[in-house]
Amino acid sequence: MTNFSKPRNRLYKVASFTLVLFFDSYGGRRTKNVRKIRYNMTDMKASNTQIQMRKGILEFCILHIISRGEVYASDLLGELKEAELLVKEGTLYPLLNRLKNASLVGYKWVESESGPPRKYYTITAEGLDFLGQLDLTWDSLTRSTQTIISKK
Repeated sequence: MTNFSKPRNRLYKVASFTLVLFFDSYGGRRTKNVRKIRYNMTDMKASNTQIQMRKGILEFCILHIISRGEVYASDLLGELKEAELLVKEGTLYPLLNRLKNASLVGYKWVESESGPPRKYYTITAEGLDFLGQLDLTWDSLTRSTQTIISKK
C-alpha cells in the first residue's frame, strides 16, 4: 500500500546556518532534497564577540598582573574588575588553576592574622617565557589591527 501522507519538512540549525530539508514523496518512497541553505545573521550579536575578545586576553592580563610580584586572588580580581575585564570569581579561579597546572604560575599559603591562610600567586620562569611570547604576539596583533581599523 502506498503512503500518500503529506511529506514532513524539517528545519535544522547547524552552527550559524539554517538548513531546511524538504521531503518529497515519489511512488511511496520518501527522499530528502536540500532545497535551501541560508546564513542566519540574527545569531550574530556584538555582545557575543565582545565576550570572546575579553576571554581571549584575560589569561594574558592575569599573567601580566602576577608578573609584577606576589598577588592575592582578591587583589587580582579587584584589578581585573577595575579594568572591566572580569566580573565573576567563577571565571578567575578555574583560570588560575589551569595556569598552575601548566606550570606558568605557582602559589604559596601565607597565614593571616584575621582569618584563614591566604594563597598568593607568583609567576614561574616558564610563565615569564610564555608571557614574553604573548607580549610579542600582542604587539604584532595590535599593530596589524590598528593598520586595518585606522583606514576609513
